[in-house]
Amino acid sequence: MRIQVIDHPLVSHKLSLLRDEKTPSPVFRQLVDELVTLLAYEATRDVATCEVEVTTPLTTTKARKLALPQPIVVPILRAGLGMLEGMAKLLPSAEIGFLGMKRDEQTLEAITYANRLPEDLSGRQCYVLDPMLATGHTLIASVDYLLERGARDVTCVCIIAAPEGLENFQEAIGNRADVKIVVAAVDDHLNENGYIVPGLGDAGDRLYGVID
Repeated sequence: MRIQVIDHPLVSHKLSLLRDEKTPSPVFRQLVDELVTLLAYEATRDVATCEVEVTTPLTTTKARKLALPQPIVVPILRAGLGMLEGMAKLLPSAEIGFLGMKRDEQTLEAITYANRLPEDLSGRQCYVLDPMLATGHTLIASVDYLLERGARDVTCVCIIAAPEGLENFQEAIGNRADVKIVVAAVDDHLNENGYIVPGLGDAGDRLYGVID
């Protein structure tokens, strides 16, 4: 497993605004969109390409384009949906899959309730979107789901991670595949309820409001 923390002034600036409890949901959604586009730029650095010949107004030349099969982007419902547009801006031709995962607030374990993915992900580069890597259980379950379907190249794009979650993820996933985590910040710790501190609160609630 590889971890890449994106050290960029614009990432730090947008993240500070996301952390602010006074930032309203519409602004929060816009900031997530902008921040994910910045993270996606680094997350896709290893995206597979192939050489092609193109004709310019003056001559022909060698160039590169995305290789087939196209990458697949997998937002984890529901908070991961808020990251989808920022990722799709850089990979508009990518296929979109969905995983519905929720955390049991008692055990903190992840429960799968929805799946819209190809049965065979062999040879596909997969990009998993989940804003918060807290305990790591949701991301672990999601990546396990992809590996069971043949994926061997998985990049997870997160906004904030906790050290405990990264450690749990490393222990669970190990070196079974080429898995990378791209994140804007690694925070201090998890509190007794499994929330990242200092964090930014519940990403889903701040994106879409509280649903009772």
